[in-house]
Amino acid sequence: MSQYQKDSKIYVEIVKELRTMIDRDGLKPGDKLPSERELSERLIVGRSSVREALRALELLGLIETRRGEGTFIRDFQGHQLVQLLSTFILRDEKAKKDIVETKYLIEMDCLLLVQNKSNDDQLLSFKSWADSAVFTDDEFFLKVAMLADNHLFLRIWTILKDYYNSLKMDKVETTKLEYMNVINTLLSRQRAELREAYRSLRKMSNV
Repeated sequence: MSQYQKDSKIYVEIVKELRTMIDRDGLKPGDKLPSERELSERLIVGRSSVREALRALELLGLIETRRGEGTFIRDFQGHQLVQLLSTFILRDEKAKKDIVETKYLIEMDCLLLVQNKSNDDQLLSFKSWADSAVFTDDEFFLKVAMLADNHLFLRIWTILKDYYNSLKMDKVETTKLEYMNVINTLLSRQRAELREAYRSLRKMSNV
């Protein structure tokens, strides 16, 4: 497992810990969370990893840091992205479908960014890797998200991907040919063809 993959799992663990604390201690928006040191000890991870994860959660609006005071739960009513990512809603069947749909939309946006921003050498390197490697769907789209070169999209996709995997849903069977077709449409620079290749990959009628 790469260091990146190890780090990505910390976000879900911290959200689970927050949920446990809220349930156990009756915390509400505005209440203070434990310090980085306490979270580090509970999760048995380094403080730097906790700090980075908290920054990502703050970007998503779930928490806020007040200088000299600490980290607090935000009132995330009305923040649909935070509601989507929060573990509180995973019991809701519609929310589970929304997670899948949003993950797919983020992937499509990342592909469009890659098509616009990556040069031919980068895309040919990606194609060479895909052609020779045995990879999972997560590994393929991690490559896509990193090529998109958008830090926030990468963070959001990582969290969505971990929640998606936790749902234990039936996975769509995908062939290597379909992944290669996506890469070929990236190289062609044709947006319509790229969208169609992604729809085919995900067995979707609309994206």
